[in-house]
Amino acid sequence: MSEGRPSSPSWVRKLSNLFLEPQDQDQLIELIRSASERHILDAEALSIVEGALSVSQMQARDIMLPRSQVVMVSRDAPAEETLKLVTETAHSRFPVIDDDRDDVIGILLAKDLLAAVVNSGDFKFDLRELLRPAVFIPESKRLNVLLREFRARRNHMAIVVDEYGGVAGIITIENVLEQIVGEIEDEHDIDDDAPILQRSEDTYTIKALTTVEDFNEHFDTEWSDEDFDTVGGHVMNQFGHLPQRGEQINVGRFQFTVLRADNRRLYLMKMIVLPPEQELEAETE
Repeated sequence: MSEGRPSSPSWVRKLSNLFLEPQDQDQLIELIRSASERHILDAEALSIVEGALSVSQMQARDIMLPRSQVVMVSRDAPAEETLKLVTETAHSRFPVIDDDRDDVIGILLAKDLLAAVVNSGDFKFDLRELLRPAVFIPESKRLNVLLREFRARRNHMAIVVDEYGGVAGIITIENVLEQIVGEIEDEHDIDDDAPILQRSEDTYTIKALTTVEDFNEHFDTEWSDEDFDTVGGHVMNQFGHLPQRGEQINVGRFQFTVLRADNRRLYLMKMIVLPPEQELEAETE
């Protein structure tokens, strides 16, 4: 008889594990969210874990900057033109093309260009000597795999190509990391206490979450806040879609250029107050 013999709890443990251990990613996310609700994980940690899990399911095409919005440098462009482009856009890396936008022959780093200009002493340089190899990836490339390759190769940018070998866009390591940790502040960012920052006489940097009320007060406008509470909402409505970085639109006497956005929302915009004649042209187009 088995009376008096302690029963083994192994089958109980196994049965419990069957119900506690997640069977797929959806169950894992629910378990993690439950841990957050019980204050085992804080909100930031939960967001990072969910972001890391989502990256494993996403492809390069999901977050790449489309070809039409990529700032490219022509290999045969005059030195003055290249310097002006690099200075005005303030990017750190540029695809360099030969005959057309499908013919990327390398990557130009702004720091390499600056060093060449300083060393030359006369603003002359050979662009071909400054090029670094371009990395090409398919649109279907998984983001988690791409991130691993970025780290292993110490590379920060990849050219995304379509099934025919044409350039579909570009993707950077920052684009991938932002899917995990959220937006990464850069040189365009402004303090929370200053949603509107004046850069020059007629140029401003504006957070998309700036309220319409604050915008009206600052620029003496009369935008309605019945449909949209924020400037970003108002501008996005004018686009008619969620714009991506580099897209531009005129709204009345203001020209907005998207500085930062992801596949969910706008974050930051550059705004130029148009002179009266340009405002009139925009309204008649």
